[in-house]
Amino acid sequence: MPLLVSRLRRWFAAIAIAAVLVVAGTYIYARWRVRNALTEVPGKLGIEIQQTAQGFTVSRSEEGRTIFRVQASKAIQLKQGGITELHDVAITLYGRDSSRFDQIYGNDFTYNPQTGDVTAQGEVQIDLEANPAGLTSPDQAPPKELKNPIHLKTSGLVFNQKTGNAYTKEKVEFRIPQANGSAVGVSYVAKTNVLNLQSQVNINFTGSASANLTAMRGTITKDPRAVVLDRPILQSSSQRSQADQATLFLRPDSTLDRLLARGDVRIDSQAPQPAHARAEQLELFIQQQPRDTLRTAILSGDVHIETASGQPMQGNAGRVVMDFAGKNLVSKVHAEENVKLLQHQPPSSPSASAQDLELTAPMVDFFLVAGRHLQRAETSGTGPQIAIRPTGPSTIQQTLVTAGKFEAHFDTLGQLSSVHGTPDARIVTNTTGQPDRVSTSQTLDVGFHPGSGIDSIVQQGNVAYVDGDRKAWGDRARYTPADQMLVMTGSPRVTEGGMTTTARTMRLNRATGDAFADGDVKSTYSDLKPQPGGALLASSAPIHVTARSMTAHRSPAVALYTGDARLWQDANIVEAPSIQFDRDHRSVLAQASASQAVSTVLVQSGKDGKTTPITITSARLTYTDSERKAHFEGGVRAEGSDVTITSRQADVFLQAHTPATQDQALTGPGKIDHMVAQGQVVVVQPARRATGDQLVYTAASDQFVMTGGPPSIFDAEHGKITGVSLTFFRRDDRVLVEGNDSSPTVTHTRVAR
Repeated sequence: MPLLVSRLRRWFAAIAIAAVLVVAGTYIYARWRVRNALTEVPGKLGIEIQQTAQGFTVSRSEEGRTIFRVQASKAIQLKQGGITELHDVAITLYGRDSSRFDQIYGNDFTYNPQTGDVTAQGEVQIDLEANPAGLTSPDQAPPKELKNPIHLKTSGLVFNQKTGNAYTKEKVEFRIPQANGSAVGVSYVAKTNVLNLQSQVNINFTGSASANLTAMRGTITKDPRAVVLDRPILQSSSQRSQADQATLFLRPDSTLDRLLARGDVRIDSQAPQPAHARAEQLELFIQQQPRDTLRTAILSGDVHIETASGQPMQGNAGRVVMDFAGKNLVSKVHAEENVKLLQHQPPSSPSASAQDLELTAPMVDFFLVAGRHLQRAETSGTGPQIAIRPTGPSTIQQTLVTAGKFEAHFDTLGQLSSVHGTPDARIVTNTTGQPDRVSTSQTLDVGFHPGSGIDSIVQQGNVAYVDGDRKAWGDRARYTPADQMLVMTGSPRVTEGGMTTTARTMRLNRATGDAFADGDVKSTYSDLKPQPGGALLASSAPIHVTARSMTAHRSPAVALYTGDARLWQDANIVEAPSIQFDRDHRSVLAQASASQAVSTVLVQSGKDGKTTPITITSARLTYTDSERKAHFEGGVRAEGSDVTITSRQADVFLQAHTPATQDQALTGPGKIDHMVAQGQVVVVQPARRATGDQLVYTAASDQFVMTGGPPSIFDAEHGKITGVSLTFFRRDDRVLVEGNDSSPTVTHTRVAR
């Protein structure tokens, strides 16, 4: 499941909202402090100032420390309504713990003692500045240095000293070194300690991380200390984040403790690679030291991620937990609750097809290096699975890989490079209309082509493979999805339909069912039924084949053995460079090479009941047991104990096996019934030599009939005899010579020895 670090980080691009809301929280906190100060000011002004004054100061102190100070260059009390005008006003707020140095200033204010309203008649400027050393410094001493105060500006601010409520319908603007923002309409309810940003909340971030945050409205509460934004949207040049609602929970010092975004949380990124993430909820936990750095981020509720690049990916989980280290860099991602990752991988080679790779697991942990790219990933919980599906409209196959646990490793580009599974590794190939093909082992290792699909899957330790009736075992197996080939080594053994094959290496095609064996191949066909009426391969005894290599096809059940191939049953033996054996039809096709002929061993029964072997060599042998005919071609040579026959081709017909009783098995060698040789036939016996175009040999009578050519026979003692047909016998010297119409005489010759 290739998963680039950049993509993971985009899942949580909404982290930037935290920084925005810190600003909003600080702004609201400062505004709050201003209103608390104004609560004190009207009382002082309304009681003590009853006439015009030039330059005055009003302050309030507790326990020897000044809480606030109000300065004005002029105050005018109007006779009508008792309203007081204040001009060139400057208010400094120190706080009860002297930790602040906030300043509020404006040109014109009015105070109405009847309504209790203090109203700004023009712009109001506010500078917010912390003063951590205020309590240890002299009273009203400014900070040693002013460090980037937060500046706010508004107008029409109305504060009611009777209710403690304050509001303005006008626009409120603020500015800090990293951002500036605004809202339209602000109200504060003293009884509930709730501050409302009525509408059009807008914050612009400047610098390298430029972005814009908007919200329909905002609410700030004192208990709990929280900021709530409705429909917040964070927009930058490369990404957009939004939610139905975001809540900032503040510490007593108004710094951000955690952020909670709820309802249709969405994060969309366009660069450098398009990505989209959504969830029902996002929760961010902020560390106090180092200040404003992330500790943990949690996405929950139908978490979904999509990326669109060279390797499109989709991910789903019920909950995702991210741990951060250093400068807001992700160190670990924990996904749980039905985790599913789906990635579309390009073909690993021009001839291969594209793949969809899907990982499902109860839990997955991702570990990152310096927050930049993935290093490894681990599954936990029972039943993790990797599904490999070739893409295309006619896809009817998938491969499922399971193990007790998967551990994935990634390259320096964050691309998936390998997956290790252990224990109880299992690979299942499902093909429509066919039985499942299953291989099991102790471990498995999946290797990937950089930037593309799976290269191979290696299984080790007690490897077992099942494909219908075919079963295989070995110490190691390597599966390549591109050609769906399973290569087994380490004393591999394959069984199927009563056939057992061993070799140094076995290759099994999981798509076609074909099998290939190399090195010291030996096959044994057992559990054979006797074939009444058969001959060479008719008995129930095992059929054995050895060779250097073998190719076996699923349908028809044909195996081709090459390289010093040898097939035998009982005393019947066929040796050749190449032997093709059809198990179902018990047929043999043997081929010679330039350096080795086909050799077949049969037997001949004499009148005395004794059998003698007959070895026949040729360039090609074709035999089907149901026909009981062995057809030899190319330089045929048959050698017995006292006779040799050569010809261009020959057909040897064998006697049918017939058990003596119904329960008696068919055993024993294939016995010659008769033989027909054609083309340049030569028969050599110790005392004579016969030639012709065709020879018919009958085993029961040991009779040779030579025709064509015309036939001739040469005896060293009596000379040469020719005729239309020559009949002679293996065990005596009789020769029957037949003539034609022009010479009908038949001569009988007996040669005394």
